[in-house]
Amino acid sequence: MKISIIGAGSVRFSLQLIGDIAQNKGLSGSKLCLMDVNETRLNATYILANKYCLELNSNLKIEKTMSLDEAIEATDFIINTAYPYPEDLEDGYQRWEIITEIGEKHGYYRGIDSQEFNMVSTYSYLICSYPDIKLALDIANKMKELAPKAWLMQTANPVFEITQIVKDKTQINIVGFCHGSSGVNEIFRELNLDVNQVEWQVAGVNHGIWLNKFDYNGQNAYELLDKWVKDKSHTWEPQDPWDVQLSPAAIDMYKFYGMMPIGDTVRNGSWKYNYDLVTKKRWYGKFGGIDNEVERPKFHQSLRSARRRMIELSKTIEKDPSIKLTEVWPEVFKKGEMSGEQHIPFINALINDKQTRLILNVENKDIIKGIPKDIVVEVPVIVDKQGLHPQTLNPNLNSRIAEYFLVPKIMRMKMALEAYITGDLMILEEFLVRDPRTKSHKQIKDVLDEIMNLSFNQEIKDHFKY
Repeated sequence: MKISIIGAGSVRFSLQLIGDIAQNKGLSGSKLCLMDVNETRLNATYILANKYCLELNSNLKIEKTMSLDEAIEATDFIINTAYPYPEDLEDGYQRWEIITEIGEKHGYYRGIDSQEFNMVSTYSYLICSYPDIKLALDIANKMKELAPKAWLMQTANPVFEITQIVKDKTQINIVGFCHGSSGVNEIFRELNLDVNQVEWQVAGVNHGIWLNKFDYNGQNAYELLDKWVKDKSHTWEPQDPWDVQLSPAAIDMYKFYGMMPIGDTVRNGSWKYNYDLVTKKRWYGKFGGIDNEVERPKFHQSLRSARRRMIELSKTIEKDPSIKLTEVWPEVFKKGEMSGEQHIPFINALINDKQTRLILNVENKDIIKGIPKDIVVEVPVIVDKQGLHPQTLNPNLNSRIAEYFLVPKIMRMKMALEAYITGDLMILEEFLVRDPRTKSHKQIKDVLDEIMNLSFNQEIKDHFKY
């Protein structure tokens, strides 16, 4: 069996998945293909992956390539975690930082990609995520010729838009992955619940999922949550900028929508929680969440520092192979412990019939009532050798979530995909026409013109016309 990771030069993610594969006996002897267009990062990942597997006594066969065709040919599973960016920039975050600065100069706090129900602006690029969608479609179209039976495991954002357009345009096997559903564990811990006694489901669309089912020992656990909200929620403090699952914003959304928002959904509410840093701190705690002008740059710098460490560590390992990765960087190179990501359990279930329940992005087909059947939704799915079997939701999402949250989010997804497909610049304008930060049509013209005229956006500028 062959598993390919596209965008393998990521700071941690690829190496964590490699650890999961290496520690899964059912995948012993598999071929692992690492692909990236950045040779330095690819070589570092390749060196560290081989050393990591050696420490885990794994017999994975690891190869590397800078060719997309080589990675796709005759593969069984493709994990797309790539974040494409121009060669003249350090990384994709730098590109995002540049256009965010331009957006703020023209009056768009946190940039034009910060949109209601998609407030986490690093999920998209110029609203329609042109480079990310283009890469995913390139992969999918090559799969039709080189690996028609393979699974594309879409991991890079925006998962919602990419999974939807690839499903609609190519009909290959695709499933979207996100770890946002792990937010339920924070609720279980805070309420001191034995996870083995909890029955739960989440449902919605990517970065917009809700705790529809929540039972404990056969009883409605929402009653326990309500008691915590009443007695203890005022004492909540975030442990770090990512810690927002039980924030005032989450509780406020719960009170309005009637079900608890989970994971990144808490970060994707309305403008009510996001007007400025003061507002963000009120709703997300002392850090103001991760999506602000203070914490987001810190996070980008931490990723860059980790990447430099990864590259330096690979050079050190070449000189001194006796160094143990699991000792010098145990947060990344785990031993006897899985990462918690869903990718390898998914592969193991399909290949070895190790039935498992995962939270995946698949076609709706009337799983969630009140939204179109052909929309990609994020729901509980049983995976085994026979395929993917979405669970029946019990209860289904309520009408307020379906109509007030999911329908607007679906509309924005459709607008973004139509903008990508047609190249109609007026659609991008329409996003900003509806934006409360917009004061004039000239403001829209000016910000889009300056962003489009950046040297690394030439292809996007050529694509979009009136």
